[in-house]
This record gives sequence, C-alpha cells and structure tokens, in this order.
Amino acid sequence: MANFNLNKVILGGRITADLELKQTQSGIATIQFTIAVNRRFQGKDAQDNNQAADFITVRAWRQTAEFISRFFKKGSSICIVGSIQTRNWTDAQDVKHYATDVVADEAYFVDAKGENATGAFDAPAFQTQQAPKFEEISGDDDLPF
Repeated sequence: MANFNLNKVILGGRITADLELKQTQSGIATIQFTIAVNRRFQGKDAQDNNQAADFITVRAWRQTAEFISRFFKKGSSICIVGSIQTRNWTDAQDVKHYATDVVADEAYFVDAKGENATGAFDAPAFQTQQAPKFEEISGDDDLPF
C-alpha cells in the first residue's frame, strides 16, 4: 500500500471570545482563539435530535493572524482551512499535558458584509446606489436556444 499522509481540516463556526494579536520574541504575529462548531447527534428517536457544539482551539501565524485580528471579532462566523497539530509537555509538578489545535493556513469570511453575530444586518455606513433600470425585451423568438 502506498504511503498516504494527509492532514487537512476545514471548519466553520463562530469565534467565542475577543481576539488578541500577539507577537513572538522574534516579532512574528500570532493569535490563538476558540471557535464553536455546531454538531448534530442522533438520539433514540428522531425527535431527540439536539444541537451540541465542539469548541476547537485555532492558532494562526503571520499574515493569517493579522488578517483574523483585523477583520473578525467575538461572535463572527469564520471558515478556517488548516491542519491538526498535537502538542504535549510536562509542567513543573511533573504532570503531562496534551493539546490538539488546528493551525490555520487560511481564513475566510462567512457572514454577509455588514451582518452581525445575531444574523441581523447593521445599518450601512455609506449611501447605496439604486440598481440600474434595464430595458425589457418582449418575446424570446429570436433566441438561438
């Protein structure tokens, strides 16, 4: 069997807390946050279907971190494309800890422009133009399809 290695994650959810962009000692931008991702689970009856959420830690670096901190906030919907990374360490009390994070390579908007966390739209901060008026063509006899 061929050696097949693939570590790709696509998540869509809402940011659960205010974001804070940080810098490493060498000046690299980084951000860590949690997104809530709804999941469905099946009960014994179809009526027992309920919603639950997984809270997933996401880490981003460099331009991706700067983009997220600039354009997203608590409650924003976000789509993350990245990979799963596991870490482990031993603390001062000799207790071993494990963590699993998603390292974001890409981040995308999910909400429509101006939409807030409740799904309602904010009032536009600019004057919108009216759609142009088009001439109505009567009959479609000359159309080739």
